[in-house]
Amino acid sequence: MAEKINVGLIGYGTVGKGTAEVLINNKDIIFENTGINVCLKTVADLAIDTTNPDELLAQCEVITNNADDIINDPDIHIVVELIGGYTQAKDFIIKALNAKKHVVSANKALFAMQGTDIYQAAEMNGVTVCFEGAVAGGIPIVRVLKEDLAGNNIKEIFGIINGTANYILTNMEKEGKEFDEVLKVAQEKGYAEADPTFDIEGMDTAHKIAILASIGFNTLIPFEKIYVEGITSIKRMDIEFANKLDCKIKLLAIAKKHEDDIEVRVHPTMVPREELMAQVDGVFNAVEVIGDMVDKTMHYGRGAGGKPTGSAVVGDIIGLARDIVSGATQRTPVLGFKKDYTYYYPIKDIKDIKSAFYLRFSVVDEPGTLAIIATILAKYGISISEAIQPDERAPGESVNMVFMTHKTVGRKLSDALDEIDKSDVVRDKTVAIRVKELI
Repeated sequence: MAEKINVGLIGYGTVGKGTAEVLINNKDIIFENTGINVCLKTVADLAIDTTNPDELLAQCEVITNNADDIINDPDIHIVVELIGGYTQAKDFIIKALNAKKHVVSANKALFAMQGTDIYQAAEMNGVTVCFEGAVAGGIPIVRVLKEDLAGNNIKEIFGIINGTANYILTNMEKEGKEFDEVLKVAQEKGYAEADPTFDIEGMDTAHKIAILASIGFNTLIPFEKIYVEGITSIKRMDIEFANKLDCKIKLLAIAKKHEDDIEVRVHPTMVPREELMAQVDGVFNAVEVIGDMVDKTMHYGRGAGGKPTGSAVVGDIIGLARDIVSGATQRTPVLGFKKDYTYYYPIKDIKDIKSAFYLRFSVVDEPGTLAIIATILAKYGISISEAIQPDERAPGESVNMVFMTHKTVGRKLSDALDEIDKSDVVRDKTVAIRVKELI
């Protein structure tokens, strides 16, 4: 007789429905692949009409408005939390772990901000918690770092891991429109939330890179130490200048491990067009991992949506089901490494990181302007690798002047721009965008 593993699902929103659809509609293929009867026994959500369930819910044994009906059910082996947020979600997860149940979640904000309590509760109770769906939707990347690349010393992780921001930047380029216009369209099409702040300001991306860097570098990442810069200041002209420089602007998550410290940062980045990462457009995501033995690997796919993320959640459920049946639960540590969950490396200050920069100056078009800017940059040891001169305008009008610099320390550039922006020749605050080096 086939083994049966019962699943309880808390949260029936977009990802919850996608997860239920994968579990129910692909039940036979899951059995063929595993020999295990993975059964979605119970679904709990405050908004469910228990008297008139939809077609999917009607196939479950129990539908309820009370999550405790899942947590307290002795026949449920795996609890799936998909309500999002902090307090209530964390309470449900901790209660489930204390009830000796394994947990699957896609709650990136919770794990990035308050994951330690959850990891420790799982270990203390002899169960585990999985969160593949928390990062990059349907792309298998958490498991890749924890298991498939466990023989590597991970050196760098780069990612486009927010589909909303990537859709906006892609369409600003393709349609020649400004940020606000494209954001409005993204909201109308459902690619952006009514309140898109977390996506466009980089916070969602920062949550995800915190998780990936913690796993990849065998250390907890203190979220408050991550440098985060969003895309709201990007103008159409910056997209156009990037094209002239054979680059594309992407919101990148970047993590690098050095001998004594690590970098973890999120910001708009000029990516050379010849890089694969530059070709990732629309709502798609990609993660690039560099290990000392495997060199560079690229992972690409849909970064959000009910079915892709549901697929990742079900992947975790299947992995747990196999471990439960084989008696190998806690086979893999929650973060993939066998150390205490603490901070092992300091996070490098963004101003101490070297990078090449794209600089756009809004200046008055008069003789001597270029010399003033070049002199100040030289004073701070910043050299120019490429320049785009402004079109001819009437003397005294504002024009845009673009420089690409050689690599320099962020602190020196910041000091130079402070001085330049105070000069009489500059009309607006200078735009500075870091440039990704070719690897």
